Amino acid sequence: MSTPPVDGDASTTGIGLVGAGRIGTSHARLLAIRVPGARLVAVADPRPGAAAALAGPLGAVGVESPAELLARDDVDAVVVTASTEAHADLVEAAARAGKAVFCEKPAGLSLAELDRGIAATEAAGVAFQVGFNRRFAPEFAAARAAVDAGRIGRPQLLRSLTRDPGLPNPAAVPAWAVFVLTLIHDFDTILWLHPGAEPVSVYAVADALVAPEFKEAGLLDTAVVTIRFDDGAIAVAEANFSAGYGYDVRGEVFGSAGTLRIGEEPRTALQLFDADGRHSATPRSDVELFGDAYAGELTEFVAAVREGRRPAVTGHDARRALSIALSCIASVRTGGPVDPALVAGTVDARIR
Repeated sequence: MSTPPVDGDASTTGIGLVGAGRIGTSHARLLAIRVPGARLVAVADPRPGAAAALAGPLGAVGVESPAELLARDDVDAVVVTASTEAHADLVEAAARAGKAVFCEKPAGLSLAELDRGIAATEAAGVAFQVGFNRRFAPEFAAARAAVDAGRIGRPQLLRSLTRDPGLPNPAAVPAWAVFVLTLIHDFDTILWLHPGAEPVSVYAVADALVAPEFKEAGLLDTAVVTIRFDDGAIAVAEANFSAGYGYDVRGEVFGSAGTLRIGEEPRTALQLFDADGRHSATPRSDVELFGDAYAGELTEFVAAVREGRRPAVTGHDARRALSIALSCIASVRTGGPVDPALVAGTVDARIR
């Protein structure tokens, strides 16, 4: 028997969230407060008390089992923010339950896993969106609009970088996280800012420079990736886990008629002048830097569910970015460039 619905406006979309960790906490608060048409109904997390602690103050209920959440009649859509290894199974389970799905990236650790999620959601006729939040940040959205309008001509060189502020617990970081958890955002951004072009070659170099003592365990924390496209354009993506000055995300598109630069300016109007010079405050986390973008992507998801249409970011978009991430793993293993069309389908990010 399904759990009785919580009190709420039946005209809103009931959301169940799976995973009460750091990003799940942020998403739950956004859904409860900032996303139009959304009603946070329930939170699931297997850790005793974690779901209730997050859900209670937000007017939702907490449960320990995702199955219990999916069985609720008042849950129309599910937001998956659980551990990465659980993403693919949760996407399929939600689709089988007839729920629309928003899944944090990556939505699978192999193309086969992601393909199963895409197939399940398409068979169920439910919306499926993957969390590439940079598309919803105003400066990135403005850059895409400028590309579409032809303001910089034909893109020739693209660059995207992510530098995370620290690596507090290297032992908890998956071996290939630099590609499938961090740079996957940069890959999606590059693909999105160069519409209509397809990657034909991926070459990655990576090392353990932040926590070298964990290199033998397979952890890589610094990487540079070169991507060549079928129209001749070249992109570079880089990542590092030791930006002690704050969370650093930037991008650039150089074209035949101009250049777009994203994220070069300070993200706050606050400036401090003292004996050491001029200082600008730097965001310390992705939630701080991309708070509005996170709200924007969830707003898009809820709107797509309510309007019965495909979200702006689909499982197929996620597949393209994951294909490059997996190609990076293959490139590091072989020491040379690889064709993503040939190798990505043979790689599983769980295998070191």
